[in-house]
Amino acid sequence: MALKTEVLITVISLVLIIGLNSLTKRAIRRFGKTSSINMNSRKIIFYLSNLFFYGLAIIVITLIWGVNLQEFSVFISSVLAILGIGFVAQWSILSNLTASVILFFSHPLRLGDRVRVLDKDFDWTGEVEDISGFYLFMRTDDGRKITIPTNLVIQKGIEILKKEEALTIETDEPESK
Repeated sequence: MALKTEVLITVISLVLIIGLNSLTKRAIRRFGKTSSINMNSRKIIFYLSNLFFYGLAIIVITLIWGVNLQEFSVFISSVLAILGIGFVAQWSILSNLTASVILFFSHPLRLGDRVRVLDKDFDWTGEVEDISGFYLFMRTDDGRKITIPTNLVIQKGIEILKKEEALTIETDEPESK
């Protein structure tokens, strides 16, 4: 009798988690379309969403099937310690992924925008061609194609130029009379 109950609770939990994952993907897709975010950027958020819900499903299933909570917490803390060491060793990967999520949800930067990277050493002004999980790709006004890590985009800051303003800066020449 207990086996049937555990199976039933497992199936119900999996259906709920899959349903929540589907609703989350739909919300991300809708937000991405209304904000004019390309599919490649949305794929990163889909991946992180899947990772969260799969992790949640594993935790719920192990608790349903009677894994000792104390042993499970020791296992989880060991896994998190190993992941923590790995992320410290690869800090740039974690910071770039985090910066990509921030750019996706709360930054007004979009593909096709004309931007100026605010850096005292470099004058990078151009058009954003793509934003991936780790890099912002842009074509500068002098034709160079550069990649900037997304964590630097957050750190340095970006000035989004209005299309009219950018065009008048380029074509603004004194008129001869």
